[in-house]
Amino acid sequence: MNQTTEGALSPDSNTMDTSFFGHPRGLKTLFFTEMWERMSYYGMRGLLVLFLTASINEGGLALTTAVATAIYGLYTASVYFMGLPGGWMADRLIGSQRAVWYGGIIIMCGHIVLAIPNNQTFFIGLILVVLGTGLLKPNIGALVGQLYSATDNRRDSGYAIYYMGINIGSLIGYTVCGYFYEAEGFGAHWAFGAAAVGMGVGLIQFRKTVGALNGVGAAPIQPLSDNGNKRSWATIAAFIIGLAAVTLATMTGLLKINPVSLSQYVAVVFTAVFIIYFGAIYFGGNLNSVEKKGMLALLLVCIASACFWSGFEQAGSTLNLFARDYTDRATDSLGLFGLTEIPTAWFQSANSTFIILLSPFFAAMWIKLGQRMVSPAYGIKCAIGLIIMASGFIAMYYAAQIAATGMKAAAFWLILTYFLHTCGELIISPIALSAVSKLSPKRYLGQMMGVFVLTYSIGNIIAGIFAGNFDPENVSEMPGLYMQIVLFSVAIGAVILLLSLFSKNWETEVQQANAQNS
Repeated sequence: MNQTTEGALSPDSNTMDTSFFGHPRGLKTLFFTEMWERMSYYGMRGLLVLFLTASINEGGLALTTAVATAIYGLYTASVYFMGLPGGWMADRLIGSQRAVWYGGIIIMCGHIVLAIPNNQTFFIGLILVVLGTGLLKPNIGALVGQLYSATDNRRDSGYAIYYMGINIGSLIGYTVCGYFYEAEGFGAHWAFGAAAVGMGVGLIQFRKTVGALNGVGAAPIQPLSDNGNKRSWATIAAFIIGLAAVTLATMTGLLKINPVSLSQYVAVVFTAVFIIYFGAIYFGGNLNSVEKKGMLALLLVCIASACFWSGFEQAGSTLNLFARDYTDRATDSLGLFGLTEIPTAWFQSANSTFIILLSPFFAAMWIKLGQRMVSPAYGIKCAIGLIIMASGFIAMYYAAQIAATGMKAAAFWLILTYFLHTCGELIISPIALSAVSKLSPKRYLGQMMGVFVLTYSIGNIIAGIFAGNFDPENVSEMPGLYMQIVLFSVAIGAVILLLSLFSKNWETEVQQANAQNS
């Protein structure tokens, strides 16, 4: 490992830096950059299914629920899938800092295109957001881990704080974009424009404070040779040209795409890519026995993550449609703002609000447990988070039964669901990110963060496929659909919980080896 790489992974200058709530000041840069990027992403994502299913008179695309949720699943899954090449590009070509910067620019351009009131360019905007997020998302997460040495116990707490920044951004996004979408005199394209402004603010903040990272991620960890660079950029150029050609053919009607069928094939492809890429590093990455044990422990975390997001990501699809069609949203308190009902997207902000309120308590909990030498295996923590998330759908089971009687359900049921989902998320998400940072072979950190983000893709595409079974005209089936999620998630969580009892020793060996090499 060269000196540049060693400095990036164990920055001694940051070890005792406590200038940002007891953490390195570089965390502040990443906190606010991710906050504004998530404002733009979640602000738009919260409206996507609503816009796709709205009638032409309402300014939407008038798609069926099955097609709209398939597109939603394909979009959100692709956003995270592109983290795989995005992580590789940072590791081998441009470094994490440049990946974050250029990814943010592409995201902002995508939201600007979405803000144009032209349905033909709408999907171009989605593609740009996908490409930009693939560059930014995995690498900003990897940068957080690189701020800490291998022996720094603040890492888990640092990820919890970083994760709170994500949810402050999503709260802003849901609130602002949700208001513009439903307020009189505005509409969807105003909301998409607001998302572009948010990403622009994040880019300005990153550029002004990037020096706080002290060079972490400024250069590729494993740079390619000159010939390798040329071949890689030629491949990237060919991919972009091919993507542009397919997009043009679809827009002109030369190529017909069925989103529902495509999403089913993509689910298989994404899962296969995950298995192949993970296996290639495990079997062909020249790993020693300790690194392989770390990879096996990490595999349990990845499985838990994919299953968790397949349930959690119903927020933007079935739960979003339930809020719009079957929840009592009437209010007189927002009349001054041009609203007669609570905007549908605002219900999703309950998740963000709970995370902001509860994150400090969860961060303190992990610190206290660490001080008392109580540290459950990463897999155990993730399995518990998965089971708690599943319990949220028990609430939706009862809410759907109310809707099946012809009445509108009280907002309480959705709020309770989001509360339970939040508790599960606060356990599984920051802990899983920390697990990737700690258990991955250091020379593959960027790529492993991309592989891990791929579990978001698998979860999202499965969520979209499942949501396609949501029929607004057949509400009697909804209770059974939600109960299926409960049973599936609890079963997977129980299996991971049992297997993780054996992986704790593997995690300890990895951490001891990292401490010796730091």
